[in-house]
Amino acid sequence: MATGQNDPERRERIITAALDLIAEEGVAGTSHRKIAARAGVPLGSMTYHFGGMDELLREAFTRFSSSIVAVFEERLGAATTPDEAREAIADLVHRLSSGNQRELVLTHELYTLAARKPAYRELTREWMSRSRRALRWHFDPATARQLDALIEGLSIHRALETEPHERALTLEAITRITRGGGAAARSLEAPGRHPT
Repeated sequence: MATGQNDPERRERIITAALDLIAEEGVAGTSHRKIAARAGVPLGSMTYHFGGMDELLREAFTRFSSSIVAVFEERLGAATTPDEAREAIADLVHRLSSGNQRELVLTHELYTLAARKPAYRELTREWMSRSRRALRWHFDPATARQLDALIEGLSIHRALETEPHERALTLEAITRITRGGGAAARSLEAPGRHPT
């Protein structure tokens, strides 16, 4: 096996191991030593690849949030009408709330960090900005902002409820927000043409 800088997969293994540990034990229970052991790398690799725990956490959470946004972009990019966009948003709510526990825990761990540290707040702002950009492919900016908050709120409620609400209620809420002129024609900021 390649070592050090000759092992291009080592950095990726460290990031994956960090996310897995955070999902299991929280940020507070995660350490360089535990991450190195989970990734199967020498402890020295941690400082070789990352300047410190904050740098590693920022990279790991950037990777995680980008994976969630990619789902947004994929689902909303496939929609060609406002009705299809509404269905895609309902699908997103139910995917995010019915998925594995790992995503839910990682999301809340990032929010907790963001509430305490400005550097992580930048990550959550970028996440929201990219999500809203995808929503603006179908709806005006104010509606996109409302929908972004709705997706997050309904996803969290469904994930934590013992009896989660049905998809019909999700779709009704989305329709109420978008009915009042919020739906817009697909703008020039469409998939494949929007800034990255």
